[in-house]
Amino acid sequence: MKIAIIAAMDKELALLLPLVPDHTTVNVNGFEYYRGHFGPHELIITRSGIGKVNAAISTLTLIDTFHPGLVINTGVAGGARGGAGVLDVVVADRVAYHDVWCGEGTKPGQAAGCPEAFECMLDDSVFEGLDVKRGLIASGDRFISTAAEVAAIKAVWPEAMAVDMESAAIAHVCYVKCVPFAVVRVISDTPGEADNISQYENFWSDAPERTFAVVKDIIDRLCR
Repeated sequence: MKIAIIAAMDKELALLLPLVPDHTTVNVNGFEYYRGHFGPHELIITRSGIGKVNAAISTLTLIDTFHPGLVINTGVAGGARGGAGVLDVVVADRVAYHDVWCGEGTKPGQAAGCPEAFECMLDDSVFEGLDVKRGLIASGDRFISTAAEVAAIKAVWPEAMAVDMESAAIAHVCYVKCVPFAVVRVISDTPGEADNISQYENFWSDAPERTFAVVKDIIDRLCR
């Protein structure tokens, strides 16, 4: 099976590339795609850049060029006061926008012509025995850092467990292209807390190897 893994930032990409030590690099539309093998499967790993537009362009380029059977989005996310704290791993069961409204006939968070939320098509058995939390991840083009911003997101999606800037756009493209997708995010900070920014900065020195080990375990299970 051909599996694609998309991260937003260089720091996240650096934690994923050891999965494919034999990788070669392909540049398409200005994006670097790293191709290698993980067990019997071919992996394509890329850095999309931050934000919905970057994520959408990268994902569409990836799908049209490499035709993966599964797309996995991974990286960090902010907690949304939904039961997931710093260092928790959240596996999305649904992904949605929190900053979209297309007017009459649609609901806040719903892109025109799309479902209210994008369903992640993965069997729960993949995550059995792993220390992860499952729930909705909401995306928008803003780094969320205040309690007021979290409250605004919760007004749209009360069940939101985490917030990021890419996963809904990736899910949107996968929905249009009929490609199954998964989203696995590590909580790096809690927006609205007094030390929100320092939480995020300290995360990169204190936690990545330990927390991304869980991410790698999930990828291993998905690749079996």
